[in-house]
Amino acid sequence: MDLLEGDFYGYGSLLTDEEQKVLAGVREFCRAELAPIALDAWTRAEFPHEIVPRFAELDIAALPYADLHGPAARRLLTGFVSLELAHTDPSLNSFFGIHNGLAMGSIDLCGSDEQRERWLPAMARMERIGAFGLTEPHGGSDVAQGLETTARREGDTWVLNGEKRWIGNGTFADLVVIWARDEADDAVKGFVVQQDNPGMATTRIENKIALRTVQNADIVLTDCRVAEDDRLQRATSFTNTNEVLRRTRGGVAWGATGTMMAAYENALAYAKEREQFGRPIAGFQLVQDLLVRMLGNITASLGMAVRLAQLQDAGEARDEHAALAKEYTTTAMRDTVALARQVVGGNGVVLDYGVAKFFADAEALYSFEGTREINTLVVGRAITGHSAFVR
Repeated sequence: MDLLEGDFYGYGSLLTDEEQKVLAGVREFCRAELAPIALDAWTRAEFPHEIVPRFAELDIAALPYADLHGPAARRLLTGFVSLELAHTDPSLNSFFGIHNGLAMGSIDLCGSDEQRERWLPAMARMERIGAFGLTEPHGGSDVAQGLETTARREGDTWVLNGEKRWIGNGTFADLVVIWARDEADDAVKGFVVQQDNPGMATTRIENKIALRTVQNADIVLTDCRVAEDDRLQRATSFTNTNEVLRRTRGGVAWGATGTMMAAYENALAYAKEREQFGRPIAGFQLVQDLLVRMLGNITASLGMAVRLAQLQDAGEARDEHAALAKEYTTTAMRDTVALARQVVGGNGVVLDYGVAKFFADAEALYSFEGTREINTLVVGRAITGHSAFVR
């Protein structure tokens, strides 16, 4: 399989032949079916539900999970799948990451064997789409300490009350993993809430400038009753929630790398074609400087993502490893998409030249799964032995 133009050091060659076949199928899907509709869906801020059945045919939702169709795939492969999706459309990669990483990951890590068997196979076939309800109107970076949504047990039922915000897939997901604080013991616990469950209301967040295709929702839970059988049996504290986030934070590094790689490749193609002063601007020293700076950011970020995947596969990845990857790659991405917009000049502020959408989408990736500042403090605590978090 040909390597992407932005993979300057050829990290894709680390995949086995079988893994490259899987990735080739994803790339063909992206180019033939996703790319032609991605911009229109983004502009209209509508989700292309018609593409989900084809998405499902790729059979990639089961990849990270053992026993759904065989051994779990290497993180290196699932990382490159995320990169490939983001390289075409960061919104659709986010949709997939929410469903496959956050929702399925919560059930895989925190559910009982029965719950895993009940929900994961249908989710792997994308017959049921998942969402992840953690962030709240008053709790983003401080959600671990400041979680306000409550759960009260009444016999074999739990009663949930509270609000969630920025819940991707939240308007149409078949099930939402809701994290709430138990009134009895103050512990954070997880619940699988069905979309049509009485007491849960969702409203789409409007007027976004980034990841417009992703259907983010405000969720209000009002005496929402959930069966004990739908409480994630192995979720007993925020430590369990954080295990899910540790997995997916590494995925953001791959998405960020794919996003900046696409912006770079579009800027490079534009520079080769755009003529000023009688020749292509790609031949100007200052333009080459911008392109090389972008390529350096991409190469360093991809190397970090690859090494993190290797640590994850070896069971050696720690919070600070994922945090550093998320912090570094999204910061490099923000710089790279700005440089790409600079190369394209005035044309970089319209959607017609393949840079502006990635420029806008980068702002969301920069913020979610922990801001740069919060991830910096996670790494800082690890390397100094001193916590700088405000309590």
